[in-house]
Amino acid sequence: MGMKTIKAVIPAAGLGTRFLPATKAMPKEMLPVVDKPAIQYVVEEAVTAGIDDILVIIGRNKNAITDHFDSVPELEVKLQQKGDHGRLQRVTKSSDLADIHFLRQGEPKGLGHAVLRARTHVGDSSFAVLLGDDLIDERDPLLTEMIAAHERTGAAVIALMEVDPSAIHLYGAAAVEAGDDEGTVKVTGLVEKPATEDAPSNLAVIGRYVLPPSVFEILERTEPGKGGEIQLTDALQELAADAEGPGVVGVIFRGRRYDTGDRADYIKAIVQLAVDRDDLGPELRPWLKDFAERL
Repeated sequence: MGMKTIKAVIPAAGLGTRFLPATKAMPKEMLPVVDKPAIQYVVEEAVTAGIDDILVIIGRNKNAITDHFDSVPELEVKLQQKGDHGRLQRVTKSSDLADIHFLRQGEPKGLGHAVLRARTHVGDSSFAVLLGDDLIDERDPLLTEMIAAHERTGAAVIALMEVDPSAIHLYGAAAVEAGDDEGTVKVTGLVEKPATEDAPSNLAVIGRYVLPPSVFEILERTEPGKGGEIQLTDALQELAADAEGPGVVGVIFRGRRYDTGDRADYIKAIVQLAVDRDDLGPELRPWLKDFAERL
């Protein structure tokens, strides 16, 4: 199935309106999470899973993303001259991570449209899609498990996570049944952001997918859905309904996920990641305890 040449697609063309005015001139994907922009965590996750060819779908005013993954010779020379090898290594890491390409979406017509824009680059191979709002802890190899599930089954693979039923309207929701493959469930239906009473389960689709190239043909004919956008969920629903195909399977994730798409959750993500770091945790943990006691 060509897993040795699997590529990753990272849609990053959104406007980031929930973080205005911070995102008026800065892409939301470049907002710092501790000391790295959010998108670098996502690229590093793909690289850890063995992917070295990454396509980032960008929109207008996203030049900061392309700049971040370029080398900066003048900065690197200055750090080298100062003997600041620690910072030099952190600066060069982002430009040495992978073979990173950029493609303009043009008009933001939804996640399905962004994925469809990747067709020429991806070709006839399976590929991963990673959304930048969801950061997966590097200690939890979700994407590796999803790629392995795709290799075994040939199905489209989506990441699912149990959420409080009152929050399911914020996500795509999956109807599932026991799967034939160990460690996965069979997805029988998908609903994009359903009302709580209409949700088929509390299993939310989070931002990781491993997809067969056949999804492009479906997206080509998918009409705009909820919000007037081309929804990837609608294409996955068609794959799930195809009785003759491998269908869609879900990997239920029970690890550490950090949501950076909401302002409060973004702050929580920074705190959670910072307290686990050897260089920041020893100072932050006692301060947080003292701060909490004073609330």
